[in-house]
Amino acid sequence: MKRRDTLKALSFSSFGLAVGPVEEAVPEPKPKVVPPKLLAGRQKFEAERDTKLHGEKFFTPAELQTVTILSDIIIPADAKSGSASQAGVPAFIDFMMVDQPANQTPMRGGLRWLNTKCVNRYGAPFAKCTKAQQIDMVEQIAYPGKATPDMTQGVAFFTRMRNFVLGGFYTSKMGIDDLGYVGNVPNNWEGVPADVLKQYNLSYDEEKK
Repeated sequence: MKRRDTLKALSFSSFGLAVGPVEEAVPEPKPKVVPPKLLAGRQKFEAERDTKLHGEKFFTPAELQTVTILSDIIIPADAKSGSASQAGVPAFIDFMMVDQPANQTPMRGGLRWLNTKCVNRYGAPFAKCTKAQQIDMVEQIAYPGKATPDMTQGVAFFTRMRNFVLGGFYTSKMGIDDLGYVGNVPNNWEGVPADVLKQYNLSYDEEKK
């Protein structure tokens, strides 16, 4: 089973994750924020809150770079679609940190834990490690059942990160296209099926009356 197919089979809260090579990950600047329109069913204070949140940032540039690398480890580009970062997942996670402040301390603490562990192991923070070292570090925290006791905090952090990445990617246009989901589409109505008409001794002409 291909890696991306495996991810589709997992729920957002599941733990099984195969890791692959790290994509080159350089965060791009956020696009200019355009205030949302007041849509039907939404109140003015909701639109104002959206505008405020879209104008705020949580991650520092260094943190965003690490989030971008991790995102592309979790969902790398393949022949079918782009990577998590190409789908805008790092910006999505940044917004979620602002929208849900309860996640800020665990997220920032996890990033600091990751960098500290990498400095102790490899002599450099995560984003400055080699690709092989980054994968080696991720493999220590991606599988809760195999992680050693000293990796408990890293497991909790990576699980949280993976959930955000999967949620962001598979609700993006790229992720929805990757799933092949098309939603409700118009049908061509061709009338009652012939076998049903026959069952009730009806003809197509009678059915139209």
